[in-house]
Amino acid sequence: MLDELREYQRIIFKKNNFKYKRYFYKTLNLDKKLVGIVGARGVGKTTYLIQYLKELDLPFSKKLYISADTITIPSLFEVANAFYKEEGEILIIDEIHKYKNFEIELKKIYDILDLKIIFSGSSALKLDNAKADLSRRAIIYNVDGLSFREFIEMSKDITLPSFTLEDILSNHIDIAYELLEKFNLTLLFREYLKVGYYPFYFEDKEDYLSKLNQTINTVIEVDIPSIFPIEYDSIQSLKKLVRLLCESHPYTPNIKELLVKMDMKDNYKGVYRFLEYLNRAKVFTTIKPKTKGDNIFTKPDKIYLNNTNLHFAYCNNSNIGTLREVFISSMLQNKHTIEIAKKGDFLVDDKYTFEVGGKNKTYKQIKDLKNSFIIADDLEIGSGNKIPLWLFGFLY
Repeated sequence: MLDELREYQRIIFKKNNFKYKRYFYKTLNLDKKLVGIVGARGVGKTTYLIQYLKELDLPFSKKLYISADTITIPSLFEVANAFYKEEGEILIIDEIHKYKNFEIELKKIYDILDLKIIFSGSSALKLDNAKADLSRRAIIYNVDGLSFREFIEMSKDITLPSFTLEDILSNHIDIAYELLEKFNLTLLFREYLKVGYYPFYFEDKEDYLSKLNQTINTVIEVDIPSIFPIEYDSIQSLKKLVRLLCESHPYTPNIKELLVKMDMKDNYKGVYRFLEYLNRAKVFTTIKPKTKGDNIFTKPDKIYLNNTNLHFAYCNNSNIGTLREVFISSMLQNKHTIEIAKKGDFLVDDKYTFEVGGKNKTYKQIKDLKNSFIIADDLEIGSGNKIPLWLFGFLY
């Protein structure tokens, strides 16, 4: 069994020569005994794990990579136990959400074997405490797609700094001026909005959008059903929800209207569940009222596609105003909380109000609000509290 797994690892190591290291390469703490890395399909989790394992200063025999979705294995515990008996030290389990009842297996490994386990899975994955209390054992990290900064670095083979939100809000003029000395903004930003969120763009640029469409279909057809109990008809309903969202700019949900369009009669809970599944899988971004907490049966204030690339892959046309808001939400959600503001577009970290628009956007809607800012597209360098949209692509 281990012979086959090690041969698979050798092939994977040889095949994966991706040099660029994502923003999370140096920030994730993998020193704990059980660490999970979750994120949307295609954002580079597998690449990161292989890079980490290849560069780890351990003999090949002490580290093992397996993928739960490509190899037939008797059980995770049997693999881990065999590896442990041969004095293995670090076991990486990729795509763990594809393995039924993985929580029970992980708990058994954690409790019995002196092994470090690192696993990856879909962003929709949630540790099921009814099966095994892993929430207090495992450290879980969520990772996102490429920021605009990372996209430029990969495109131009240069190194650029990231900035905190506070840095950008207080010092955006100087930051923008220094950055614009290093690259041509206009073409790169439009390219990023269309094709720059997922690293696999750089593997096949010509077929990227069709592959992204296939990737999201796989998320809906395979990943979500592997985590949530849904029937085949529900898969078609999830796809229909994505198409419906494409038709709005952006979407303020009307649940009754959704029920009619999806032929779901009075199945309110069903619609809310579908919205939650797509949100957890990072196909949607749902922004809910702060006062309602995390209850999945709370109507969101707004629903967006998770990132701008999805609009170009799934929608026949993309409204520029929607793309601007989607870009901001996708960059901010990495480290910040986002709500729909009473005035303006977004309330960020319960402190900052953002109004998003073109370069001619005025302060009319937010002029009397403290800590309010215009986030303006088609603007290279801002002034005062008017900040270029693209600059928020440097938050990570």
